Amino acid sequence: MTNDNHQVRLPPTRPTGAIAWLARNLFNSATSTLITLVMIGAIGAFIIPLLNWAVVHAVWTVPGNTIDDTAICRSESAGACWAVIGEKYRFILFGLYPFDQQWRPALSIMLFLALFAVSTDRRWWGRPITVFWIVALGAIYLLMAGGGLGLAKVPESRWGGLPVTLLLTTFGIALAFPIAILVALGRTSDNPSLRFVCLLFVEIVRGVPLISVLFMASVLFPLFMPVGMEVSKLMRALLAISLFIAAYLSEIIRGGLQTLGPGQKEAAAALGLGYWHTVFLVQLPQALVAALPPMVSLFIGLFKSTSLVMTIGIFDLLNAAKSAVAEPAWQGFGTEAYLFAAAIYFCFCLAMSRYGLHLERRTHRGH
Repeated sequence: MTNDNHQVRLPPTRPTGAIAWLARNLFNSATSTLITLVMIGAIGAFIIPLLNWAVVHAVWTVPGNTIDDTAICRSESAGACWAVIGEKYRFILFGLYPFDQQWRPALSIMLFLALFAVSTDRRWWGRPITVFWIVALGAIYLLMAGGGLGLAKVPESRWGGLPVTLLLTTFGIALAFPIAILVALGRTSDNPSLRFVCLLFVEIVRGVPLISVLFMASVLFPLFMPVGMEVSKLMRALLAISLFIAAYLSEIIRGGLQTLGPGQKEAAAALGLGYWHTVFLVQLPQALVAALPPMVSLFIGLFKSTSLVMTIGIFDLLNAAKSAVAEPAWQGFGTEAYLFAAAIYFCFCLAMSRYGLHLERRTHRGH
């Protein structure tokens, strides 16, 4: 029996808009208000001088490329000298690559970006993305090295800038992944000899810094090569980075495998699946999803750690930025060159981080 006099009471409406958001999140209590005001003051004390230096008093162009032309950047009233970026951006991006051939590393960068964009589209996952990776990486190497399709040969010693950083990162991950999977499976194997060999590899590689591995690859590796056989410095650095990352990545994958209970393997055996089918169809897909956050962090760290190759004389992005201001006319403006390189690093690292978060949401690992 219903009561006609009964009125339905709706829940109170929540205020919306910018003012309501500020009141709810930044000024909802005396403590929150105090913290907000302190942070605004601290940010203002930092941002205002930064804007004056980077924008208001910045020098954007100079008439030439001599010390007299850049004298305006050295005046006391001048801020950032962004003219150095306009003058040296091609050197920072492409290093010592021949000037008239720099369309080739520029096209290589575009291919890398296309490769990354296609890899984020789930419709391409599977055999199409594998074929695309093989074709794209082969085309990138052909563009950079030349020697075919009418392209002039360019030795690897002339490569530099952003293409080298992307090449070391992309090829490093591509080579490290299968090695890491095999090592992780070896660590979880029932064979004690195989477990010991994989453990030895992981502990030795993780026990030394990356810079030591790069020096060993650059100096010691050629001593073990047969007479007359040479491997370029860039390829040796790539091999060192791949092995180094594989050791860390294998432990991340092993951690993902350990999150799976024995029921997964038992269910696969009950269905008649063999060892490799169980690994690649049941265990690895779940393990990689569970290990996704540390894997993304590792790949971001690898992208930044490629700058260590400058210690063995490879012109990566950071080394190119450092060398760009070695010319007398531009000495003293390293901050601007480093900030330009830092902005490039930040854009790529932010893209990797956001895509990692996107994958986590799709797989619901954060809930």
